[in-house]
Amino acid sequence: MRDITVRNPLDMHLHLRDDDMLCLVAPLSAGTFSGGLVMPNLVPPITNLQILHRYKSMIADAIGENSFKPYMTMFYRNYDREFIKNIKESITAMKLYPAGITTNSDSGVSSFDIDTMRPTLETMSELNIPLCVHGETDGFVMDREAEFMDIYETLATAFPKLKIIMEHITTKAATKIVQKYDNLFATVTAHHLLLTLDDLAGGLLKPHLFCKPIAKRHDDKDALVDMATSGHRKIMFGSDSAPHPTSSKECCGCAAGVFTAPIAIQLMAELFIKNDKNIDQSEQNLQKFMSDNAINIYGISPPPKSITLENKEFIVPKIYKNKQNEVTPMKSGETISWRIK
Repeated sequence: MRDITVRNPLDMHLHLRDDDMLCLVAPLSAGTFSGGLVMPNLVPPITNLQILHRYKSMIADAIGENSFKPYMTMFYRNYDREFIKNIKESITAMKLYPAGITTNSDSGVSSFDIDTMRPTLETMSELNIPLCVHGETDGFVMDREAEFMDIYETLATAFPKLKIIMEHITTKAATKIVQKYDNLFATVTAHHLLLTLDDLAGGLLKPHLFCKPIAKRHDDKDALVDMATSGHRKIMFGSDSAPHPTSSKECCGCAAGVFTAPIAIQLMAELFIKNDKNIDQSEQNLQKFMSDNAINIYGISPPPKSITLENKEFIVPKIYKNKQNEVTPMKSGETISWRIK
């Protein structure tokens, strides 16, 4: 099978952490991606320009000579108009977390009261700042995303000019809602396109596959794959690659997050080619999913980069580490069928 090339690949949902972990994982994304939308849920979260600029500088130091643009986000709060106008040129989007729903989100939104949120969201609409949303309630773990669909619909109808990104969707219901409203778009991860709850907990528990939102049922995964591999303009790649020290994954009280950054493009090439044997069509749709759709949705111009993949086996490293950290990737030690040339 011939090689395939992805131009300007983008990861539109990326966790780079900070300090020593940042130094380990940032080059693994920057080496293969042209840019990434960097999440703000640090400790403390990114809630002002001082923290944002300091973090952006740390990312620049960590990626070294790699050509990679970090698209920065601000942690959503009900900010006033003047604050939002002042941060507009420094951010690509604002990221909303329901309070306590995932890693470092305790200071997120505790009530989706439209009247309270209106001044902030109307200003964002006016200034064309997208709102990225972690769409889960605190209900039963398998129903959390489905229960959030009503909130998405409320936001979409109340603020029709606000571009809303449904982050890391995991359900068949979400693939329907995102197509229902003109101002809704979505990211989907590699792991949610490849895994179900069976893979995580159907046999022995596999902590490195545990994430939030949790992987769902086979019909949910199939709906995600159908939408992504069709090249649909409303869906784009966002890895939600979430590194944690191996010791924080292989323990009681396992941290939520799947680390896929070093192999994300290879896994997606494998999936798209497997789903459609017409390699030309697969390559076209992979290009849309990994880059073109995000460029159109966000209106961005990433630095040029082309990644060529060849249909040769690649053994995924068991761990990635530096002197301070050790991270275990998805498919640790396994063989995948595509490698970066």
